[in-house]
Amino acid sequence: MTDQDWLTLAVELAVANIGEGGGPFGAVIVADGRQLAIGQNRVTRDNDPTAHAEVVAIRRACARRGNFSLAGATLYTSCEPCPLCLAAALWARIDRVVYAADRHDASRGGFDDRAFYELFATDRASWPTKVQTLAVPTATKPFDIWLATADRVAY
Repeated sequence: MTDQDWLTLAVELAVANIGEGGGPFGAVIVADGRQLAIGQNRVTRDNDPTAHAEVVAIRRACARRGNFSLAGATLYTSCEPCPLCLAAALWARIDRVVYAADRHDASRGGFDDRAFYELFATDRASWPTKVQTLAVPTATKPFDIWLATADRVAY
């Protein structure tokens, strides 16, 4: 299948998902020319703000592979990934992300991902959610123990 075919499938998943109580987003993860996993937006259906189509597909693909790394895979998504999904793709080591609609199309549909892209470019002091650090004596203890653990899985 071609990039166009995989993207068409992602869009079809998004369309089908609307009728199933989910949002208008679909994703497909492909490795070695084969479908590894699919995902559809389940945010409103499952009351899970992290259940974006891309994240659902990444979770399924990693479970299927038995590994947190999706190196060598491509993520096809019906719409440009929001910052959450883009970060998940980066953490999963996905090689390539290909999308159909963009953030402006999403905004027209009532999903203003642009607001988050713009927010991340501003000083945290101006964010609606307060994000702050507080020093505690044991703050680095988990990292110290992690570094001293010989059989840790590097990522």
